[in-house]
Amino acid sequence: MNNRTVNGTTVAALTFVAVAGLAAGTWAPPASGAPSNASACGTSYAPVLDPAHFVAVIDNPYFPLPVGRTLVYTGVKDGQTQTDTVTVTNQTKVILGITATVVSDVATHNGTVLERTFDYYAQDDDGNVWYLGEDTTNGKTDTSGSFVAGVDGAQPGIIMEADPQIPDAYRQECYAGHAEDTAWVVATGGTVSVPYGKVRNVLTTLESTQLEPGAYDEKIYGPGIGIVSERSLTGPSESAQLVSVSG
Repeated sequence: MNNRTVNGTTVAALTFVAVAGLAAGTWAPPASGAPSNASACGTSYAPVLDPAHFVAVIDNPYFPLPVGRTLVYTGVKDGQTQTDTVTVTNQTKVILGITATVVSDVATHNGTVLERTFDYYAQDDDGNVWYLGEDTTNGKTDTSGSFVAGVDGAQPGIIMEADPQIPDAYRQECYAGHAEDTAWVVATGGTVSVPYGKVRNVLTTLESTQLEPGAYDEKIYGPGIGIVSERSLTGPSESAQLVSVSG
């Protein structure tokens, strides 16, 4: 496996089978369909984070979270149109002794709230952005997918590396049976056009989860912005594109 030192701890990065044809639009799932160490989440993965090695401001080039910023996305999910409004709040939450930034994500359809999520992120002093948990409510009562690192065996994950390179791969979240997303870097550079405008020097990752074997998603990140586009590559058609950025 490919090892990388993160926040003073050597973390074994997941390695995946190479993905061919992405740039040509002929993407196919990895032949194995899973990470090479696809054991149950949490049994062999246990990063140790030192709160002394975290910073107050999240300014990772591909995942910046300045307080007050709002990003709006439009797309399709579960067969209906959807608008996502992502807001970096001035709220914080202490998790594993680390002060995390609280980000609100509200999904709506024709003004009706479909899902409301609070995500918790923190950046270490190397520049990696860690995902420390989420509080999600689907509809009125469904909270599936929610987790907090350090609670009930849940582990933190990396949402964006300080220096993402092909073929880096990493766990984004780790709560067995509830939140098990993994991602790997498949392309750097290039330009994409979304309703927000033309975005250059983008970073492209693929994501999968052991909770939905065979399902794969593509995410594209823009420098100074964060996510600009995402889409499903298998299963029902789902997509979201950046419409506006303010703050």
